[in-house]
Amino acid sequence: MSPWLPILMAVPVLGAIVVALLPKGSDKLAKQLTLLVSLVVLVLTIAMATQFKPNGERFQFTAVYNWIPSFGVKFGVGADGVALVLIALSAVLVPIVVLASWHDADGVQSTDGTLITPKRSVKTYFSLLLVLEAMMIGVFAATDIFLFYVFFEAMLIPMYFMIGSYGGAQRSYAAVKFLLYSLFGGLLMLVAVIGLYVLAGKGTFMFPELIGAIKDPTTQKWLFGGFFIAFAIKAPLWPVHTWLPDAAAQAPAGAAVLLVGVLDKVGTFGMLRFCLELFPDAAKAFTMPVVVLAVISIIYGAIVAIGQTDMKRLIAYTSISHFGFIVMGVFAMSQISQAGATLYMVNHGFATGALFLAAGFLIARRGSPHIADYGGVQKVAPLLAGFFLVAGLAGLSLPGLSSFVSEFMVMIGTYSSTAFGAGALTVAAVISAVAVILAAVYILWMVQRAMNGPTVEPVKAFKDLNLREVLVLAPLVALIIGFGFFPKPLLDVINPAVTKTLVNVHVDNPAIAEKGAGQ
Repeated sequence: MSPWLPILMAVPVLGAIVVALLPKGSDKLAKQLTLLVSLVVLVLTIAMATQFKPNGERFQFTAVYNWIPSFGVKFGVGADGVALVLIALSAVLVPIVVLASWHDADGVQSTDGTLITPKRSVKTYFSLLLVLEAMMIGVFAATDIFLFYVFFEAMLIPMYFMIGSYGGAQRSYAAVKFLLYSLFGGLLMLVAVIGLYVLAGKGTFMFPELIGAIKDPTTQKWLFGGFFIAFAIKAPLWPVHTWLPDAAAQAPAGAAVLLVGVLDKVGTFGMLRFCLELFPDAAKAFTMPVVVLAVISIIYGAIVAIGQTDMKRLIAYTSISHFGFIVMGVFAMSQISQAGATLYMVNHGFATGALFLAAGFLIARRGSPHIADYGGVQKVAPLLAGFFLVAGLAGLSLPGLSSFVSEFMVMIGTYSSTAFGAGALTVAAVISAVAVILAAVYILWMVQRAMNGPTVEPVKAFKDLNLREVLVLAPLVALIIGFGFFPKPLLDVINPAVTKTLVNVHVDNPAIAEKGAGQ
């Protein structure tokens, strides 16, 4: 057994306890300690990743401990290539979010200049960040399905308090809506998890042992439905998406980054890992309905984003469109589409994270999320405007930036998939390409309105990015550009895991990503 993953979860939990127990008035120390702990987790993650063997055993760094022996529940963790890149995404984003959130718990300034005071202390906010990091690592690492469910639900708690206690004026409404949607999906998944345990007759919740355990197609369809609806809400996929714009708009910028950049990926990760491999016949039967929902999400999210006047809501709707691409790539069931979908999960986290944080810095200076309240920012804050532009261009998948590689792989993989015949998937890929044009409209419109044109009076007093803010955005932009030109290191890790997924789903597709996509 390997200690890597248990240690990666234990370090932020212990850090959260220490931060929470700091004496009153230790706000600065709480921030510094949280940053230090998150950097330790990042270093440990990098060290673990260097030992990963892409063509070795599927699940590596495994550790299994008895948890509830009478029900066959184990604390089982391990990482394949897909889980590893998402754990790495979490480890990269958390220290960036900590640094970006340095003043998020101090209060939010509204448009009229009043300060919206948080309900809880600064040290509580940063301890919640560390608890959330442990949960994010755990949900991607879990190889016991019951343990996955526990982490799936437990993640809601810190995020609920981060939105409800430290968010904007409508934070309570947004937090409750987020919680209710997620709990409803989690309840359906719990029923499906129990059904899987009983009907499989294996006496275990361990994922590798349950692959192929359910043979009856009708049973597969019912269990698939329970898992899929929960994941569709988490992703979110149209029409169960309405909680996201409210939650993202009201959450502090750093919390919004983790919500959209990592937590929502649990939905698409779950579809790829559990829906496909545990219920392959049902996944094939529902492929076209799911792809139709994905295409609607792609187009709907892009069109609605164009009409938004709130910067954070606009970014949230763009993410609904992007998640549609990811779901389409997963269910197209070709090597290149699923590799592209996994890569999209990572690159979307970097691109949307940078855009949310740049928007957060703007809002902190002006006190308003409304695009109409800005104008001419590039004249007084060229660094901020420049980072905002690059993050926006990554959001519209400009060639040379990381999102382009992912989106291109998903579309070409869907177009060329031989899993279910060329017709319907080809049409889906062609329709989804319309979103590329729509993305240019909503991103460039926002950049034009906020960054260019005459400088409005309140913007004239803006200060450009300080050193802390540059240190927040620079790593994300570097990753966006770096993986835009050289995605091969990520694809080398992702491709073998995707191949094994397709084998378990009994789909025979030419591995066209293995050779060409990473070059």
